[in-house]
Amino acid sequence: MTAFPTGDEHAEAAAEAAGVRVAELFELPAFEEVYRLFDDIWHSDPGNPPVTVEMMRALSHAGNYVAGAYQGDRLVGASVAFFGAPAGRVLHSHVTGASAGRGIGFALKLHQRAWALERGLDRITWTYDPLVRRNAHFNLVKLGARPEEYLPSFYGLMGDAINNGDESDRMLAVWRLSEPRVLAAVRGEPDRPRVPPGAVMALAERDGRPVTGHGDAPVVLVAVPPDIEALRRTDPDAARAWRHAVREVLGGLMGRGARVTGFTGEGHYIVER
Repeated sequence: MTAFPTGDEHAEAAAEAAGVRVAELFELPAFEEVYRLFDDIWHSDPGNPPVTVEMMRALSHAGNYVAGAYQGDRLVGASVAFFGAPAGRVLHSHVTGASAGRGIGFALKLHQRAWALERGLDRITWTYDPLVRRNAHFNLVKLGARPEEYLPSFYGLMGDAINNGDESDRMLAVWRLSEPRVLAAVRGEPDRPRVPPGAVMALAERDGRPVTGHGDAPVVLVAVPPDIEALRRTDPDAARAWRHAVREVLGGLMGRGARVTGFTGEGHYIVER
């Protein structure tokens, strides 16, 4: 493994704040550690892990990105990414995971950003579940990324402990590495957009269930549940209702050209036509 490349003070500061050392990984024992960490996080079906040791070995050897975050000698986070299209401009982040601990994910993403910029790339993409509120907040508010495509059932049914058989709708998040919003975010200034006047609720929550409103205004708000992962365990019918409602409302709006411009503290996507 090699230490973090010098020259990015924001990434170094994020790692220091999280109490971790972030390093690029190259050797089989490190990839085996990453595999075990991801298994502890997701408890995936043994036949369908997020990434295998062999794949990490191949990606790293071909010049792609595999990195880990360490507290002392203990691996507490990791990220795997590969070059995407258009060639020479995009890094696609396939999987990033961290054990409990504040700031580890942020430190990993800033390390990944510095690695991409060092290679002349201008954006990083990844997918995430649009129903997971904390992930939407992290991606849009903490990092300043923006969802640019809604992908219904992207991976099919997911059988791991977190997704619990749910369909795998995903958002394609795009992190444009040198945009002013992103530059502010990496300095520790989260992107907290104001809700434009006249915004209406296109999807709201009532008694734990989604309620469709009016989606024909210039600016609409689309709610997501407070904790979809808990809801999958305690009320699978409600979880499915949320999945289909968000797919229909948010996915429909984006499919017709609307843009997601932010995420509120109350758990609403801000969508503008």
